[in-house]
Amino acid sequence: MRLINTTTYEIKEFFGDLPPYAILSHTWEEKELTLWDLQNTSISELQLLPKFEKIRGCCGQARNHNLRWAWIDTCCIDKTSSAELSEAINSMFDWYARAAICLAYLSDVMKMVNGSELRSAFFRARWFTRGWTLQELIAPSMLAFYDRSWNFLGLRREPRLQAWISELTGVKDFERWNDASVACKFS
Repeated sequence: MRLINTTTYEIKEFFGDLPPYAILSHTWEEKELTLWDLQNTSISELQLLPKFEKIRGCCGQARNHNLRWAWIDTCCIDKTSSAELSEAINSMFDWYARAAICLAYLSDVMKMVNGSELRSAFFRARWFTRGWTLQELIAPSMLAFYDRSWNFLGLRREPRLQAWISELTGVKDFERWNDASVACKFS
C-alpha cells in the first residue's frame, strides 16, 4: 500500500505493518493529480496547481490529527496497472476500516452560519450519490466531514450529522453496523 507523507508529499510504499494513516473519501473532479504526477513533478510545481489543494487539505487535516501518513486514491494507486487497480478495489473496505480517521471531503458544500442552509447543502452533496459512499460511511471507526475549504462540519457519530446521514441513507446505527441483519445491510 502506498501512502503520502503529510509533510513532504512524497509517496512511500509499505509492505506488512502499516503506520497510522488518514484516508480521504471524496468525489473525483476533472483532472485529479495522479501517482505519476506526484512522482514526476516537483513539489514546488505541484503546489501551483489548483488540484493540489485537495491533497494539501487532506494532508493538513491528517497532520492536525498527528498523522504522518495519508491515503488518497487518486495519487496512491497506479491506475495504469489493472492488477493494482483490481487489488485496490478489492482491499478498499479494509483500508477504510484500518485508517485512524476517514476525512470526507464534500467539495460542493460550503459551511454556512445558518444551520438549515448547511443541512440543505449537506443533503445535496454529490458525495452521497456515489457507489463508494456506503463502504466509506460504515468501514472507518472515525469519519469526519469537511467542506470545500476544509472547514470541519462534524463527525459521523455526532447526533445532528448521524440524523442527517440516516435520513439520507436509511442506515440507522453506524457504530453497530456489524451487528445489523443481512436484510438491513442489503436495503
